[in-house]
Amino acid sequence: MGKSIYLKDVATVRDTIKKRTIDQKINGENGIRLFVMKQSGANTVKITEEVNAEIEKLKKTLPPDIELIEIFDSSVFINNSINNLTETLMWAFLFVILVVIFFLGRWRATFIIVLTIPISLIVAFIYLKLSGNSINIISLSALSIAIGMVVDDAIVVLENISKHIDRGASPREAAIYATNEVWLAVIVTTLTVVAVFLPLTMVTGITGVLFKQLGWIVTITVVTSTIAAITLTPMLSSKLLRLKPKKTNIRKWSYDNVVIKFLDKLDQFYEKSIRWALAHKKTVVFSSIGIFVASIFLVSQVGSEFIPETDQSSLNITVELQTGIRVEKTVEITTKITEIIETKYPEVIVRFTSSGSDSEGDFTSLFGETGSHMINFRMRLTQPSERTKSVWDIADELRKDLDGIAEIEKYSVSTQDVMRSFGGGSAISVEIYGYDFAKTDALARQISDSIKSLPGARDVSISRKKEKPELKVVLDQEKMAIHGLNNAMVSMALRNRIQGYTSTKYREKGDEFDVVVRLAEEDRNSITEIENITIKNMYGKMIRLKEIGKVEEHWAAPNIEHKRRERIVTVTASPYNVALGDLSAQIQKQIDSIEIPQEVMVNMGGSFEDMQESFADLGLLMVLVLLLVYIVMAAQFESLKMPLIIMFSIPFAFSGVFIALFISGKTFSVIAALGAIMLIGIVVKNAIVLIDYINLMRERGYELNEAISLSGRSRLRPVLMTAATTVLGMVPMAVSTGEGSEIWSPMGVAVIGGLIFSTVITLIIVPVGYNLMARKGEMNKKKQLESQFHFLDK
Repeated sequence: MGKSIYLKDVATVRDTIKKRTIDQKINGENGIRLFVMKQSGANTVKITEEVNAEIEKLKKTLPPDIELIEIFDSSVFINNSINNLTETLMWAFLFVILVVIFFLGRWRATFIIVLTIPISLIVAFIYLKLSGNSINIISLSALSIAIGMVVDDAIVVLENISKHIDRGASPREAAIYATNEVWLAVIVTTLTVVAVFLPLTMVTGITGVLFKQLGWIVTITVVTSTIAAITLTPMLSSKLLRLKPKKTNIRKWSYDNVVIKFLDKLDQFYEKSIRWALAHKKTVVFSSIGIFVASIFLVSQVGSEFIPETDQSSLNITVELQTGIRVEKTVEITTKITEIIETKYPEVIVRFTSSGSDSEGDFTSLFGETGSHMINFRMRLTQPSERTKSVWDIADELRKDLDGIAEIEKYSVSTQDVMRSFGGGSAISVEIYGYDFAKTDALARQISDSIKSLPGARDVSISRKKEKPELKVVLDQEKMAIHGLNNAMVSMALRNRIQGYTSTKYREKGDEFDVVVRLAEEDRNSITEIENITIKNMYGKMIRLKEIGKVEEHWAAPNIEHKRRERIVTVTASPYNVALGDLSAQIQKQIDSIEIPQEVMVNMGGSFEDMQESFADLGLLMVLVLLLVYIVMAAQFESLKMPLIIMFSIPFAFSGVFIALFISGKTFSVIAALGAIMLIGIVVKNAIVLIDYINLMRERGYELNEAISLSGRSRLRPVLMTAATTVLGMVPMAVSTGEGSEIWSPMGVAVIGGLIFSTVITLIIVPVGYNLMARKGEMNKKKQLESQFHFLDK
């Protein structure tokens, strides 16, 4: 008869709690995190609104001692950026109206021109609807860019109509003849703009993601404005415009006495300037070349970066303590850091802290190392308009505070949210490829130390963490085969006996508890005890581990990374008060001074690599744009040389870009580079209008210099108007300080600087260039004509 053996006779049963491996708090209170991530392609703002609605419903069902706190909401930054861009768009609209009123002084004329703006915007919104896109940061930025350009064609047409009316033509005749004079030039100038923006829709990679929608919207709005300019503008002009009656009693501060006289004097001054320039062509040409060469030296003074960082009211701190430290000690350090934040940083309104990590895996493991020695802070700040310090100032002060805590071995402070996929900060990554751990680790430490010596480097870290001790079970395959065991059977048995397994669940008063079975601690706390663990083979016989293998102490890397099928370790750093490109150059110089083992390869990656790829894509795009613009102009002028005169103004636009960036203290980013490419299509518009009118005057029989001078005087106002509308349309974007403005502000600055500088130069250098090329053409024709009569001399 069998004897009953109770569980208490062979085991110790304890009612306990799971061993504490992580401590999480929200604003000092115990809490847990819940992440909600949208599917790819879903609308962030819409999803967030739906989630918040469900949270509000959930709050009503919760006990009073449970509170739901929003740690991070990506839609806040998006909504604030959209609101800021909407405000920018409204200011640009107002500035454009003021420019038109200033130059024309007619409310009816202003109405006709400004009418092209809502028409173009409506068509853009129709495109967004049909294409399934929403009003977002990219689309609003595109509209802000386009709003200053959509009136350009209407300005050229209406200004010419006004001139004909002032000369005595009826509004209907003026609309017909004036439009007929400029319609081809208007279409060609639009094609040059399309030649800039349409290729953006074909760019791939990160640059394509950023600018594809922008390219479509600007192209559609500009084409729409051109159609309106050569159809709607003449029709409305014939109905609404009238010859202004001559006033006998003009007030001292009236529009006619102040603005008109000023513009007339400006016309006269410009005509005199052209005549002087035509008489001193060499001086003008060499002076222009000298100015361009001098501006080249500014290129090295303007730093470069991928995408400007934005103040997103978010701060993240990752702290690493000594490996193997107890969670309780980690919590103490967390408390010390928390007290510093509570005391010194009132800007922090929500604070989530995580000390240690869940042994079964935690969401934070997706973003970095986990363990009992890790501390993570995730903080939400007040909005930028509600604080005096920027997020970067706060981050720098936090770094100084963390330097004063002796227990911290390593830390990083990030001003970019890890959940945001774009821009992602400006981290530089030095990628070290190699199979040998010892060599790559040694090289990584050497590079890390050299980067830390650079004054502009912050948050320098090595991706491969320190080796940690572990026990390695070495199995003898022959002995396992003899004893009827395999790797899976051994590993499962060891896991169940050492870590334990949930054999069943115990229920009491509606609560459910896991019943975990494992060996007593004294039977698994040494190598000897582990080697004596028994494992049941396929025949039911118990085999000790030491009979089929041995247990060895081993130091192993906690993580092994691979890229391009090779082992890799990366050294990362973030720039501080220095441009990404400048810091990258300094780091590359440090790497060049280090001896690299033959079997190891070092490469620069991270945002620097993205920046290089994007600049390369934009470089190819610029070449394509220049070629397309040249083809369009060559087709219009039926000349291969004439477009070169116009394109001679483009380098000066680039000079203006770097001058403006240097003065404003901004860097040359991918966004600023796009602004520079935009200028190719914008600056040639004014030159095309001028050259086209010079050709028209010459066809009417005017002498070369007279045609150039009179055309310059006649086209000065539309040139200044189109330039002013584009410049002032960009001013709100350039000077904006709202959320997200850091991204698009460099583009506004680049376009403003490039357009102002190139317009001033273009108004002088293009007439001179036209004169030189026309004179040379006349001389060549004269020689050809003379050669036909040489036979008379024989």
